[in-house]
Amino acid sequence: MDAQASRYPSIADYALISDCHCAALISKAGSVDWCCMPRFDADSCFGRLLDWDKGGFCAIAPVAETKETKRRYVDGTMVLETCFRTADGEARLYDFFAMDSDVKDPTHPEHVRLIEGISGCIEFHAEISPRFDFGEIVPHVREHGEGIYSAIGSNVGLVIRANTRFDVMRDRGLSTVVAVKAGERVRISICFTPPEQIDDNPAILQPDGDRVDTAFDRTCAWWREWMSRITLPQGPDEHTVRSAIVLKSLSFERTGAIVAAPTTSLPESMGAERNWDYRFSWVRDSVFTVRALYELGCEREADRFLKFVQRSSAGSAVEMQIMYAVDGKRRLTEVELHWLEGYGGSRPVRIGNFASEQTQLDIYGEILEMAWEGHAKGREIDTQYWNFLSDVVNMTAVKWKEKDHGIWEFRDEPRHFVHSKVMCWSALDRGIRLAQENRLPAPLDNWAEARDAVRAAIEREGYDSKRGVFVQAFENQYLDAALLLLPRTGFVDYNDPRMVRTTDAIHQQLNRNGLLDRYDSPDGLPGNEGAFVPCTFWLVRCLAYQGKTDMAWDYYRQALGCANELGLFSEEYDAARGRMLGNFPQALTHVSQITARLALEKAKV
Repeated sequence: MDAQASRYPSIADYALISDCHCAALISKAGSVDWCCMPRFDADSCFGRLLDWDKGGFCAIAPVAETKETKRRYVDGTMVLETCFRTADGEARLYDFFAMDSDVKDPTHPEHVRLIEGISGCIEFHAEISPRFDFGEIVPHVREHGEGIYSAIGSNVGLVIRANTRFDVMRDRGLSTVVAVKAGERVRISICFTPPEQIDDNPAILQPDGDRVDTAFDRTCAWWREWMSRITLPQGPDEHTVRSAIVLKSLSFERTGAIVAAPTTSLPESMGAERNWDYRFSWVRDSVFTVRALYELGCEREADRFLKFVQRSSAGSAVEMQIMYAVDGKRRLTEVELHWLEGYGGSRPVRIGNFASEQTQLDIYGEILEMAWEGHAKGREIDTQYWNFLSDVVNMTAVKWKEKDHGIWEFRDEPRHFVHSKVMCWSALDRGIRLAQENRLPAPLDNWAEARDAVRAAIEREGYDSKRGVFVQAFENQYLDAALLLLPRTGFVDYNDPRMVRTTDAIHQQLNRNGLLDRYDSPDGLPGNEGAFVPCTFWLVRCLAYQGKTDMAWDYYRQALGCANELGLFSEEYDAARGRMLGNFPQALTHVSQITARLALEKAKV
């Protein structure tokens, strides 16, 4: 590792906090190296995760050498607790975004950092060095009275309150050294505030007493109340509970959107260009998420995401695209931020995502799969909802013959991906069955004809009769881990000999150090990515339902080993080097962990 890359902590070194609107990543050393407020997809205000010199940070760490550092989440919450032990004593650092009853519209999201002495007396160095607009703007920092500061630049403002005095450092921010004895608390809050409010509303710059302490209690209570809704068929399971809380953390409460990850441009291949912005809501990934939460008893998230998709697509399949901004915005123009060096020197850093303009036919099937699951649980399909669903099915009946870019969003030429075709079949099949069982108006003959034509095309051109396996796409012989998802639609049974052979071929040929690659085909991009952790969990599900439970558990434990000590997963993993790759934490990995664990439990019955 060169000197440039060695400055960056490993991705696994980070922890997530969130208020279901924005998020921050905090290193084991106590540094906030990534934070976007007031939304997941806003410009970063602390961003040295993507440029160690320019990005900005908020660091709190003991001055003396740290003998031991331990972290955990306070039980049932997204409140992070980091314990530091030095030769002089021990102290805790709590990090959280304050939550309250008005979580749907927090106009001033607030990151609280609370140092609590446990024993002895420890000196902490605290430095707050914000950089706005992804490191381009060094804000103007001012003191407004004892313990009250502001940082202003462009259209962003932060109000910083503390019960200790900071020095204002020109072009750097705020800095202080404070001694914390047993039983003492140092309170620091960083609150997003539009700059015009800082100038025009003096009340914003008033002391707030011990409000931070009550915010801690309210935040813990909010998360625990939400967690109490989770029902686990197998009983308490810390990995599944943590995954569910992470998924909730990645939801945008105001609209019901769910982001794929709270970060952009963490590399899938170190030093290469496989760096993408995941701070948006993919229809496919979000459906995976709400279905998993639905199985855990969290029905509200499913209902709200469905309404988000309908609103964002103007209630029309023609207007539906594969992803949206968290507020439903459609234009997600991809831009390269040339002034940032990227994580570990991995350029370019991108914001926006070109894949939003792609055709990915599988999203039609995902929308109907979610509707079918809701129907199976007794959800009523009203006229407005059915108009939207039937529009999606009609679109599928027309477009299924087209090529697309597939679930992996290939950036080269489109293909006839088998997974996409099967999801088209699923959209048509579910549409027919919903219409029949609910006596809803539909062109059933047309849909049935299209459904049968899709199946015939898949079995003719998407199946290699010589090897007896399904393949990635028509007219090629490559394998693809997305084929492991075919049985969930009912297109083929888990124990169908074709599916058993396909599963065997995938785990034999796509296995790398106990984890699965996504595919073995060229993808038109330089560099070699890591193993794709969700795919390993998909394999677990197939093996469990095929009765190969010992092998399923072996792969499950291997995949669990890709999480950090807090139970957080990235998208990919380099098993040879033991390091996470890709955006973090990744919703799809946490979703896949939940569904794999549920499959293992069902396989016991």
